[in-house]
Amino acid sequence: MKTQSLIRLRNVRKIYPMGAEEVRALDGVSLDIYPNEYVAVMGPSGSGKSTLMNMIGCLDTPTEGTYHLRGQNVGEMEDDELAAIRNREVGFVFQTFNLLPKVNCLQNVELPLIYSGKRKAERRRMAEVAIDKVGLSDRITHKPSELSGGQRQRVAVARALVNNPSLLLADEPTGNLDTRTGNEIMLLFEELYRRGNALMVVTHEEGVARHARRIIRLRDGMVESDVRVENPVLASLKIAA
Repeated sequence: MKTQSLIRLRNVRKIYPMGAEEVRALDGVSLDIYPNEYVAVMGPSGSGKSTLMNMIGCLDTPTEGTYHLRGQNVGEMEDDELAAIRNREVGFVFQTFNLLPKVNCLQNVELPLIYSGKRKAERRRMAEVAIDKVGLSDRITHKPSELSGGQRQRVAVARALVNNPSLLLADEPTGNLDTRTGNEIMLLFEELYRRGNALMVVTHEEGVARHARRIIRLRDGMVESDVRVENPVLASLKIAA
């Protein structure tokens, strides 16, 4: 039996009015993403990458077409429903980390759990598990200013994972990191993928995209190509089985 798609877009268009004209940020995108896929989305500036990321992350809805997330029609949801499914199903990792500077790692990672109504003891347990997954248990009480760039991004990844979302959505996750630290983050993504997480990485860097198992390229709001990667570039072979 074929696995049900996690993400299902059909003929999705996103149209923004610009004075007397219209800008088609997405122009008829159809694609399926399945559980435990590792997908990279690429394209030049203005190709629709950010709009597609916002759509899949339930930050926006289609002007035309349909988007189903785990079988639910996102395009028919009200704002409060979108916020709920976003918090439950999607974990975001941003280029700029977006950590709260005045609280420690544990409190930053707990934040999505507060929005989902978890009790304090349960929040702490789940946050500690997520922090351990990214290898930062020894930094749990440190504030962002006391961490390196790579460690801050690991905290951001732990926060994205803490609700056990269906999809980890990363926007230029190595953009603010040096090459070595960026490779460490890509190694972490590889480990998460091997553990069963679904990942979508939006990037303009070919080297980052080559870590994925599938690369979707956009141009002018349309899918230009969608290919499977037979020999992904692995940052290291020192990943626990």
